[in-house]
Amino acid sequence: MTTRQEWNHLPETPIQVSPLWQWPPKPYAAFRWYFDSWFFITVNLTIVALAVASYYFASPTLEQTATFQLWWMALIWVRNAAIVTLLAGTLHLWFHKYAMQDTDLKYDPRPFPRNGRMFTLSSQMKDNIIWTIGSGVTIWSAFEILFWWSMANGYARTITFETNPIWFIAIFFLIPIWESFYFYWMHRGLHTKVMYRFHALHHRNTDIGPWSGMSMHPVEHFFYFGSVLTHFAIASHPVHVIFHLMFYGLLAITTHTGFEGVLFRNKKRLHLGNFHHQIHHRYFECNYGNLDVPWDKLFGSWHDGTPAGKEAMKQRLKDRSAMRK
Repeated sequence: MTTRQEWNHLPETPIQVSPLWQWPPKPYAAFRWYFDSWFFITVNLTIVALAVASYYFASPTLEQTATFQLWWMALIWVRNAAIVTLLAGTLHLWFHKYAMQDTDLKYDPRPFPRNGRMFTLSSQMKDNIIWTIGSGVTIWSAFEILFWWSMANGYARTITFETNPIWFIAIFFLIPIWESFYFYWMHRGLHTKVMYRFHALHHRNTDIGPWSGMSMHPVEHFFYFGSVLTHFAIASHPVHVIFHLMFYGLLAITTHTGFEGVLFRNKKRLHLGNFHHQIHHRYFECNYGNLDVPWDKLFGSWHDGTPAGKEAMKQRLKDRSAMRK
């Protein structure tokens, strides 16, 4: 009997966290890590551009949002739904429907999507689309609508580029740092006994595709997009709120393609997936955060992608099980 191959594409291991947290200090490597995550053809910068375009061409004005009206709330929902559908749909067609790069850079050897009774309508694709659009886009849009109204009525402090240009630009770079902290603890909380009943819906996706990233229970969507509530504590601008929510929503899509990146003419042109998180979808009880800040290393939930890392994870789970007896 042959043993099933665990990974189709195995990147270089052990997985490395940001050089900023490695010893001895590597200042140039740390600079390159963060520079490369933003410039020049990157997901982060693309989301900034998309947020700015959405603000100017597909959003109401603050004056219009001082009162709740169906037309501008619907505009926000339709805009977000269209962006999600275009992004997730295009990535699904490229990677899975038409397999434009076959299985090159695909982590999991199993085909995506799958069918089964655990999925809504017994289809992983239908399940993912229903929860992404019906719940994810709706709750994402509800948070955005709340901030438009709050900023228009003075319940959330606002700034402009003209009044505070340095802080205006800095907020874009600070949001991913906040995301690193917030996501780890929110995600770890979802894996507790009380909350996992909701998070289990997302973990139906042991193999993942673009529509898997935002496929969550409404309770999880509330906590996931709830990160944006920090804008009640800091002065910001509607475009920052749009970017913040898009960063969470669209990054979930791009990092759940199941592939490390987009190949064109045999060269990786855009980095997307993260093996660190792919391992989380395989084993659940590890790698809750990301690689910008080593929360998993600090709090004992690290899996570095090596056989030794897998054995260490098994031992942690065995020790935890023994302690509960």
